[in-house]
Amino acid sequence: MVELTLLVPWCLFMFVFVIDMGFYEYSLISVENATRIAAEYTSQSSSVAADATGACTRVLAELSGLPNIGSTVTGCAASPLIVTASSVTGTDGNPATSVTVAYQGLSMIPIPGLMQGRLYFNRTAQMRVSQ
Repeated sequence: MVELTLLVPWCLFMFVFVIDMGFYEYSLISVENATRIAAEYTSQSSSVAADATGACTRVLAELSGLPNIGSTVTGCAASPLIVTASSVTGTDGNPATSVTVAYQGLSMIPIPGLMQGRLYFNRTAQMRVSQ
């Protein structure tokens, strides 16, 4: 009984940590994929290189499985999701597109020293524009 009393809090702590890390990793991978998909869309031609609306549509479709996006978020100009797309010059001097996705995750269970509060993801992808 004494061993059980000493181990149960640690097991519960580890269980909560694993659940939170799962949500964190799922959100991180989803945001990275959404950024890449939006950059692929905007790299189709120079006419859509700065199309933030089209990029937003692709990002929303990709992130629809996240709990605080779902069907409630319809735009990409305010928290929890901000998407920007711009036409830039690549490192090789050719036209490129740059897409940035900023996502604010759900409140996590606070674990002192490890994870506290909300998680913020900010990913940027740059791709050469097809000509």
